[in-house]
Amino acid sequence: MTDPLAPLLTLPGVDDAVRAARDAVDAVHRHPTNRRGWPATAAEASVRAARASAALDGGDPSIPDTGTVADPILAGALRIAESIGPLLPVWQRAPGQALARLHVLAAADLVAGDEELGRPRAGRGVSARLDLLGRLVAGETSVPGPVLMAVVHGELLTLAPFRVANGVVARAAARLTSIGTGLDPKGLTVPEVFFLRRRERYVAAAEGFGAGDRDAVAAWLIMCCEATEAGAREATSIADAALTG
Repeated sequence: MTDPLAPLLTLPGVDDAVRAARDAVDAVHRHPTNRRGWPATAAEASVRAARASAALDGGDPSIPDTGTVADPILAGALRIAESIGPLLPVWQRAPGQALARLHVLAAADLVAGDEELGRPRAGRGVSARLDLLGRLVAGETSVPGPVLMAVVHGELLTLAPFRVANGVVARAAARLTSIGTGLDPKGLTVPEVFFLRRRERYVAAAEGFGAGDRDAVAAWLIMCCEATEAGAREATSIADAALTG
């Protein structure tokens, strides 16, 4: 069977970007803190990722001292952060089921009734594209983790299969893909912060990916790899703080 994503590896700049992303993640996994203390650094990375993802969708990323989160977007992103571990095997085996669960977690405080939770909108091609994406996640491609992660991220952002919370869901699915492919198996990196700091570029690059132009697709893949490198630097700062603290 021909790998449907294999042509992406021939796009200019993609191979080098993938290699750099992998090297950066491998390096942070070798950090002394992360050899044994990675559960704590991964937990901090997960919270930072949730806050940045919520902010990208217009949420308030602040976590009150009381610990009670009032912002519905942030609350959803944090619920997802707590569920990444249990969802990982579901994502790898039945991506559609995991995607529905991600939406339930993200949108529980954003819709009036439960009938919209976890259910993709009716629309031309939505179901077919989600099915194809699910097959790719479940094993119908052998492209490197950074490429599959970028495709999952970009496809869910631009398809917007749900009425609300598509951004938080897309970034969570990308995070699951990063962990599940072995790119970042411990979930140490925080690429979401990179996207938040470059919001306009992020939105424009995602739109370009959705349009399907060859150069725009390459630009999106490369940006996602850059975000992974930056996320590894964020992870290094977390590990350094833990080491000195």
